[in-house]
Amino acid sequence: MINAITTINSTINGIVWGWPALILLGAVGVLMTILTKVFQISHFGHWMRHTLGAIIGDRNVTQHTKDRSITQFQSLCTALAATVGTGNIVGVAGAIAAGGPGAVFWMWLIAFFGMMTNYSENVLGILYRRKDEKGEWHGGAMYYLRDGLGSLPHCKGIGAALAVLFSLFCLLASFGIGNMSQVNSMVSNVYTAFGIPTIVTGIFLVIAVAAVILGGLKRVASITEKLVPFMVLLYFLGTIIIIFSHISVIPAVFSAIFKGAFSFRAAAGGGFGAGIAMAMKMGFKRGVFSNEAGLGSSVMVHSSSNVKEPVRQGMWGIFEVFADTIVVCTLTATAILSSDAVDLSTGMLSSVGEEIGSSSLMSYAFSQQFGKAGAAFVALAILLFAYSTVLGWSHYGATACQYLFGTKAVVPYRVVFVLIVLAGSVMEAQLAWDISDTFNGLMMLPNLIGVLVLSPQVMKATKNYVDRRIHKKTGIVPMLSVFDDIQRQQMEHLEEE
Repeated sequence: MINAITTINSTINGIVWGWPALILLGAVGVLMTILTKVFQISHFGHWMRHTLGAIIGDRNVTQHTKDRSITQFQSLCTALAATVGTGNIVGVAGAIAAGGPGAVFWMWLIAFFGMMTNYSENVLGILYRRKDEKGEWHGGAMYYLRDGLGSLPHCKGIGAALAVLFSLFCLLASFGIGNMSQVNSMVSNVYTAFGIPTIVTGIFLVIAVAAVILGGLKRVASITEKLVPFMVLLYFLGTIIIIFSHISVIPAVFSAIFKGAFSFRAAAGGGFGAGIAMAMKMGFKRGVFSNEAGLGSSVMVHSSSNVKEPVRQGMWGIFEVFADTIVVCTLTATAILSSDAVDLSTGMLSSVGEEIGSSSLMSYAFSQQFGKAGAAFVALAILLFAYSTVLGWSHYGATACQYLFGTKAVVPYRVVFVLIVLAGSVMEAQLAWDISDTFNGLMMLPNLIGVLVLSPQVMKATKNYVDRRIHKKTGIVPMLSVFDDIQRQQMEHLEEE
């Protein structure tokens, strides 16, 4: 039975994460970049001021409201909690091991266009979100598939079916890649670094996860807004120290990245084309694993923000991909490539790298710099990253569960989610990781269909915002929601600010 499941899953996984799907993912990012007039570059200063700059200078970004919505900063941190995970360490190392330094270039490229895919998802999420009877916002791909795609002529059934499929894949993925796989990584690394038995760590994690997620989104958001900045800053400082201590080899590192992206040296064996293909595929795949742009996952928490302007939340989506891949993944890659685990002249793992394996490349880089404390630091980083991922994905799964089965099903879902944490700490997670990886990819297909079909809405909302907020044109009615009742309510709140 296990062998049959493995075979079937491998076949499906090869399709959903094969070249056609990856090309579709890239094509959507390119299209949205064109339709928004390269917003991530043309308005770089604007979105940076209203994201990173606003965290310090704009109280509306961090100010809590009396209703059940969360702040814009909390929505970003919860989304980053789900995306900044083991993929930023182990995933990047795996991409380099399989595709060479050139894989990093392709990771950057898919992230560049992924910024606008994530932006578009968030804009649509705000435009199509609804409030429940408790006053909490709910949005996501399932909502703009049902109410957006489904509103087109003869597409009601298609939109509803795709919304259900997306929700089902998201619910299943939350137990796997958002739970068991992350927990297994945590307990394994803690055991290796500190010798603490996996069951002990597992019980501790059950308590730590239950204490947060059983309190709902507000509690998850309140924890992630403190945990995410701390863990990213800690990791940033550690990698910066490594990079500066190897400053003399940094030019060679970036040279290897750019040369490896277009050279047969980017992969072992095969011809010129095979090497480029491997570097490109690994970079694209690991880049998507890292930032989840195109999967439609993070939009579920972004839609819960107290923001009024859809484009404002879209800009947080741009920053999310930027922080996750352009910053965190680049730091990881640079630290690994500056160690002697990779031969920069060939783009291959050195004998040392081959011996320790791809999953331990970052631990080795830190150990070179900090000794035994370095390995412990990476274990702690993986613990924090994976824990935050579990918290973030618990909300994604709860949102999908509520959409499929109603509000009453959310508490039972959270209880089951907590129990699976313990299962993930004691089981062999490889098959669970592979299956959840497949469901994660399956989420991408209906979501990208929705983004493609509704791309005119994103373009219209972007132009509306740019004309009003950047070009200061008057007499333009803000585009805040596709629903008349919500549009009126949000207009009133916008005028009060």
